[in-house]
Amino acid sequence: MPMKIRVVFPGFSALVLGASLMWPLQAHAFFGDDEARKAIIDLRQKVDANRQVVDANRQASETAEAEVRDAQAVMRRSLLDLANQLEQLRADLARLRGQNEHLAREVSELQRQQKDVQTGLDERLRQVEPLRITHDGVSFNALPSEKRDFETAMDMLRRSEFDAAATAYSALLRRYPDSGYTPSSLYWLGNAQYASRAYKESVDSHRLLITQFPTHMRTPEAMLAVANSQIELKDARGARRTLEDLVKAYPESEAAAAGRERLARLR
Repeated sequence: MPMKIRVVFPGFSALVLGASLMWPLQAHAFFGDDEARKAIIDLRQKVDANRQVVDANRQASETAEAEVRDAQAVMRRSLLDLANQLEQLRADLARLRGQNEHLAREVSELQRQQKDVQTGLDERLRQVEPLRITHDGVSFNALPSEKRDFETAMDMLRRSEFDAAATAYSALLRRYPDSGYTPSSLYWLGNAQYASRAYKESVDSHRLLITQFPTHMRTPEAMLAVANSQIELKDARGARRTLEDLVKAYPESEAAAAGRERLARLR
């Protein structure tokens, strides 16, 4: 049986051994690159996703900022409009205040004018509205002007302005023929005429009183005054007759007492 001869090369074993040792390393390296690529791809995908998220967030943020800017612009315009409206309201309020003040002045002026008109009306009414007068024991109604005229004549008589007083009494008797002052006016008219030495006129005035108002309180005095005027006119007989009528008609009067004394002197 032939003998098999095995030739062994010294470096071959080492080469085979090295190759066997390097195989796992190469395989490991081969598989590690795939995982790395996969990891890189995953990482890129994540980065892309994150970028998309960032981009979306950035876009949303920009949109939100734009909306905020728009809202701020709208708010600024609204505030400006409100400020303008407020200024307009202030101007309107100032104008209304001015109008109110003007109206208040007009109302005040109208009230003053109304008061003046009312005062004038009251004054005119007082001038024409009859007054209740009591004079020489007689009550009657008299106009204010009538009362004023009589008092004016009396003031003249008191100042011894006899002619002016006689004129005033005569005017009053003509102006107010039915006046309640007529008896007194006739009496004082006769006295003013007597003081002015108009004795005949004085007799006429006093006789009107005696004839028209026999019950008046001044009538007995008027009869005594008539007798005095008759004495001044040198009519002693007429004076005695007047005094006798006085004593007979009004025996209890003071004028009758004075008349008796004068009758005694005339006899």
